[in-house]
Amino acid sequence: MIGYIVILFITLGAVLCSGIFAASTIFNSKDFFNEAVLTRFQEGLLMTEIFLKLNTLIHLCIAAILFVELYRFKSFDRDYILLAAAFVAIFCGLLFTQYYTPDILAMQALGPQATQTAAFDAVHKGSEIAFKLFAVALLIVGVKNLLRLTK
Repeated sequence: MIGYIVILFITLGAVLCSGIFAASTIFNSKDFFNEAVLTRFQEGLLMTEIFLKLNTLIHLCIAAILFVELYRFKSFDRDYILLAAAFVAIFCGLLFTQYYTPDILAMQALGPQATQTAAFDAVHKGSEIAFKLFAVALLIVGVKNLLRLTK
């Protein structure tokens, strides 16, 4: 159980760090170099590489949530808030990694002009929402499991 909680919080930390630290630094690179060294498109490519690596950890976390929470459910050890948060984490995690990431990659492959469209903006906004919901759900799953452990 400790390992499960560690995976949850490591993933949450990685999600928060990529969204808060990496994205704000990469997309504001001109503030650090006093000139635009990278284009917005190149900055997006860097962020995509970070998210591609993070997707592996997200998949590991989703697998852990599925295994532990389905086992609990099957054992009649049910907490419906925890179950709902686990469902949201799994759904939003998979939505981010399996739906939005491939769409963004496909649009980036078309070049910089494809990422300056309303379609790209909509996909990007959707990915941000899924990512934030994943983080909140992960926090709830982690805290609920931590509280269960201390009982």
